[in-house]
Amino acid sequence: MGSADGADWPRFRGPNGSGVADATGLPVDLGDEQNVAWKIPLPWGHSSPIISGNRIFLTAAEGGEKADAGRQKIVDSGGTLVTFAIDRGNGEILWKKVAPRPRMERYEKTNSPASPSPVSDGENIYVFFGDFGLISYTAEGDERWRLPVGPFNNVNGHGTSPILAGGKVILVCDSDTAPYMLAVNKDSGKNVWKADRPETTRSYVTPVLFQPKEGPLEVIVPSAYFLASYSADTGEKLWWVNGGGWQPKSTPIIHDDMIYANSWEGGTSLPADAIPTFAEAIKKADKNGDKMMDAEELKAVEPKRKLYLIDLDHDKLVDQRDWEFYRIRRTSKSSLLAVRHGGRGNLTESENLVWSLQRLLPNVPSPLIYDDVLYLIKDGGILSTLNPKTGEILKQGRLKNALDKYYASPVGADGKVYMISQLGKATVLQAGAQWNILATHDFGEEVYATPAIVDNRLYIRTRNMLYCFARPAKP
Repeated sequence: MGSADGADWPRFRGPNGSGVADATGLPVDLGDEQNVAWKIPLPWGHSSPIISGNRIFLTAAEGGEKADAGRQKIVDSGGTLVTFAIDRGNGEILWKKVAPRPRMERYEKTNSPASPSPVSDGENIYVFFGDFGLISYTAEGDERWRLPVGPFNNVNGHGTSPILAGGKVILVCDSDTAPYMLAVNKDSGKNVWKADRPETTRSYVTPVLFQPKEGPLEVIVPSAYFLASYSADTGEKLWWVNGGGWQPKSTPIIHDDMIYANSWEGGTSLPADAIPTFAEAIKKADKNGDKMMDAEELKAVEPKRKLYLIDLDHDKLVDQRDWEFYRIRRTSKSSLLAVRHGGRGNLTESENLVWSLQRLLPNVPSPLIYDDVLYLIKDGGILSTLNPKTGEILKQGRLKNALDKYYASPVGADGKVYMISQLGKATVLQAGAQWNILATHDFGEEVYATPAIVDNRLYIRTRNMLYCFARPAKP
C-alpha cells in the first residue's frame, strides 16, 4: 500500500491518499498554453478533483459568495451545494446535482462549505458536505441514497473527506464535542458502526487504510494529540501512539510497513507545569463554588486568554473537560511521527515509534513519499526532503517565487513533484533527495485543492477554474 494502484485517482490525494501516480509524459511548463488541453470555469469550492474512468468529480458552492478587496477573504451569504461530473477528455460538464443545505455552519476564511473531496468505487461516487451529510450518486448522476449527518461543533468548518473500505463509506466526524467516526454501507447508506472518540477534539484529517499481512483492514486516523488505528470491520480501536499537535489537518501516508502522520499547530509546546491543573485553577479562580470558571473567574488563572478559546461546548463556562483539553493543547508538541506497524494498545513508548520530527512541519499539506524520498512543504515556501527510514534531513531550501502559505498537498509522478501555494504559485521539481526546480508558474488566483494525475494528464483546480494540462500530441 501507499503507491498508486490502477489508472484512477479515486479519492482525496489519489490511491490510498499517497499523492503518487504511475504516469508518464507529464508537462513541465504550466504557463505554456500549448500544455493546456482544456480549462473550464467552476464555482467556488476547495474540494480536490477525483477521477474514475473518463470522469472527474468534484463539489462546489454555487452562488452566495462575495469577494472583498484582494484575494484574502470570501464571505458566504448562502449558496447552493453542488456536485459536478466532468468529461476528463474535453472538460464538458456532464451533470450537476444539488444537495440540501439545511444549515450554514461556521468555517474559517480559508475554508469553504465544499472542501471535502468525493470518493469513488469505480461505479458510484460518494460526497460529503458539512452542512448536510453524505450523498451517493451513480456515475450517471442518479441519486442512490442520502444520509444527513451532524450538525457539528467545529468552528473552522469541515475538511475531512470520506473514504471507502471493505464495502463501507468511512467518515471522520471530529469536533470539539462528541467526536466520532462513522461507517455506513456503501450500497444502502445504512449505519454499520460508530466509533466514539471522546479522547480527541476537532480535526480536518482524511484517513488512509493499512492492510497488515495478518489481521483486519485498518483505518489510520491522525487525531488531536495522538495517531490511532481502528478496525475497518468493527470500528474497534486497535492501537495508538500519543504525540502531535492540536487540530491536525494532514492526511497520513503509508510506505511499506511504515505510517507517517504530520500534525502541526502554532502556539503549543509549553512546559507541562506551565498550565495549572483543573483542581489548582478552581481553587484559585472559582468564586461562586460551582466548580467551573466564567469569563471573569478565568482571568485569575489565564488573564490573557479569551473564554471562547477554551470553552469547547460554548456554554460560556470552563468545566473540567474544557480545561483538561486546554492544558493538553498548550503543552502538546507539533510532530511528524514515523510509526512501524505492529502491536496493539498504547505503542507510544514502544519501538514502533521509529522517529519523530518537531520542526520544518507543514500546517495543512500532507507529506509525500516519492521514490523513497519524503517531501515536506512548510508555509513560507520552505521545502525539505528527508530519508523516510531515519528522518535525516537531506536538503532544505526556499522555493523561489513561492514564499507563501500552502494548503494543497504535493503530488508526484513521472520523475516530478508538483506543489502549489495558496496564492496560486506553482512549482515543478525534478524529484530526488537533492531536488531542483524545473519550472514555476503563477495562476493569479488562490489554490486550495490538491492536483490529480491520471495517465499523462495533470488536473489543477484554482478558485475559479479547472485546468487539464497535457503535452500536445506530436504530429
